[in-house]
Amino acid sequence: MDLRHCVIPAAGLGTRFLPATKALPKELLPVLDRPVIQWGVEEAVAAGAGEIVVVISEGKELIQEHFSVQPELEALLQKRGKLDELEAVRASDHMASFTWVRQDEPLGLGHAVLCAADAVGDRPFLCMLPDDLSYGPDPVLRQLVDAYREHQTPILALMRVPRDQISRYGCAAVVESHGRIHRVSAVVEKPKAEDAPSDLAIMGRYVLTPNIFEALRSTQPGAGGEIQLTDGIATLLDAGAVHGVEFTGELLDVGTPAGWLATNARLAMDDPTLAVALRAAVEVGAR
Repeated sequence: MDLRHCVIPAAGLGTRFLPATKALPKELLPVLDRPVIQWGVEEAVAAGAGEIVVVISEGKELIQEHFSVQPELEALLQKRGKLDELEAVRASDHMASFTWVRQDEPLGLGHAVLCAADAVGDRPFLCMLPDDLSYGPDPVLRQLVDAYREHQTPILALMRVPRDQISRYGCAAVVESHGRIHRVSAVVEKPKAEDAPSDLAIMGRYVLTPNIFEALRSTQPGAGGEIQLTDGIATLLDAGAVHGVEFTGELLDVGTPAGWLATNARLAMDDPTLAVALRAAVEVGAR
């Protein structure tokens, strides 16, 4: 079965970035020349997804506007001969087909994914949280797709983290490993360091099978009083195998102000023009 859909939960309030996100969705904060969520959509498209299902909440309609055709803006850019800018604007309009789903209550990540059930249907699908950007020659989602084609099971993105940081993440226990592919035996949402079954954190990229929706419908609120996607995945382990990919490359944080700033700086240093401007600004600040 083809992996045509990618579900992107984007209904969160973005409280870490207040007051900047009082009216502007955090997913539209810029990373260099384009918003956070566009980086995520580009990763999904590079992994083979052509249908993007974005879960939004009230007040997040600006995200939908970003991926909609803006004829007046395009006409103005055409008239002024700004063809590079016109091409960039059109790219965000046409990179994929979009479905917009509303999450009416902030009931957790698992509930947000469940809201996409009708749009996805009875198919396996990609899922990603746009709070991290894939950085490296092989996008993280594409690595998960490759693993899914081999194993035909749910696939989790895994990364080793220091024990004192594992409480920030979902955590996976594994029982069998072949290189960077691990068979998962248990998952726990945000365990205390002393209770964590491993140092493998679940990093917000998934290939999920459609039975996740039934699992989430029967999942009771867990950590934080929310319906956790990790708990739904734990239910899938009772029915069959789940694998994880200890991916290559990096996921760069854009979900916190410090991470967002560091990621902008990191990516700017890869751009010849912006690198010069960044170095000059840092040198002035250091005087």
